[in-house]
Formats: sequence, structure tokens, C-alpha cells
Amino acid sequence: MTTTRRQSVELVRFDHVGLVYPGGAPVLHGLSQSFHVGSFTFLTGVSGAGKTSLLKLIYREAKSTEGTVRVFGKDVSKLNRSELPQFRQRIGIVFQDCRLFPHLTILDNVALALKITGSDIKSSRIYAKELLDWVGLGQHMSDYPAILSDGQKQRVAVARAVIGRPLLLLADEPTGNLDYEAGYRLLRLFEELNKIGTTVIVATHNKNLISEFSYPELELYQGRLISRGREALRKLHSS
Repeated sequence: MTTTRRQSVELVRFDHVGLVYPGGAPVLHGLSQSFHVGSFTFLTGVSGAGKTSLLKLIYREAKSTEGTVRVFGKDVSKLNRSELPQFRQRIGIVFQDCRLFPHLTILDNVALALKITGSDIKSSRIYAKELLDWVGLGQHMSDYPAILSDGQKQRVAVARAVIGRPLLLLADEPTGNLDYEAGYRLLRLFEELNKIGTTVIVATHNKNLISEFSYPELELYQGRLISRGREALRKLHSS
């Protein structure tokens, strides 16, 4: 399938989506947006704008209070509890805090994602080794998370997120705890994943870092997504 063909297919679709947490103010409202197969998108906005909430709607950790969210062609609000594990196996998630298991080696942290799906332990570890080599951490396979830098931990988290070969990768402020150089290297890893077909959505408030890349930027502003050039966005916030 060519890049043009891939990007004409909707992987995620929001139709007039709203989200209000119990007892709180609206987080998202009237949100309509599509993310296409093979695309790479930066999701920006100030802290509290709703970036994390939007990602949670995609992998069904939260449910919209109005409108419809479709992922892989399915209305995610209609997925029952027994369907969620298989649904989420097709999605890789990278969190800002990495969420590595401190009692497991780096190798076992990565391999665990395959083990829990019933994959053979030996083959899971072999593939985990390949991924750790790919992210430049092959020499740390027997180490534990406590001795790694923040940047190294995030690369482990990336390896773990993609070991199941997800169709979609969601990253929630993945560079928040990293210096500029480490954050740049991490986004380059996401770029390599995108080149081999993974659809990538990166939520971040680091405008300086993403200015190094030419991918589309959607900004959450007052509960809505705005797709504009950076100059238009600057004028909007200064008005």
C-alpha cells in the first residue's frame, strides 16, 4: 500500500465529541477530527488543555459524554470489557512517567507486553532484545530501571510500546522529563516507526522541540482542535 493510499484511510475519527468529567467543567466540546493511517501528528496545547483526555478517549480509558469516537472503524463506546484487551493490543502507549516495573530487568520490562498475550517466553525475549538494540540500549538488557537516565527509560518505554507491532502509537508528553537532545532523539525514534507504517500521535507542549519537525500540528484551545500555521496560532493566543 502506498503512503498516499494509507493516509486516505481513517484510523481514528471524532464526530462532535464532548467530554465532561463528573462535577467538572467541559474538557472537550464539539470536537470533530480524523487521524489517517500512516500519519504523524503533534497534539499541542497548554497544560490542562485536554491532551491527555483526548488520548484516553482513543484507547478507551475514558468515554465521551457526547458524540462518537471511532478507532479501527469501531465505535469505542460500544466495546465491552472483554473486548478491550484485544482492542488495546493494537495500540502502543508511551507515558511521560514511563511506568516501568522496577523489579524487572529492562529486557523483561519490554518482553512482558508479549508474554501477557500468551506468546512464547523465549521468542518474546529474542524480539525484546532486537528492540532494545534498535533503541540503542542493547548493553542494558540485564539492568534495572533505577540505574537508567530519564532518556533511557523513555526509550525502554518506546520498545515496550511497539513490541506488539501496534497500528497506532500514542505518546503522552513523552519528552516532558527529558532535556532537548534526549527529547529530539526520542521523536526521531517515533519518526522511524512512522516510516514503517505506524500511525503516531504525540501530545506535547514543547513547541520549540516540535519546530524541528515538519509534521502537522493540532492545538487544543478552549476544548477544540485548531489546525493552523504557527503564526496564526501565535496571533490567536495574543488576541
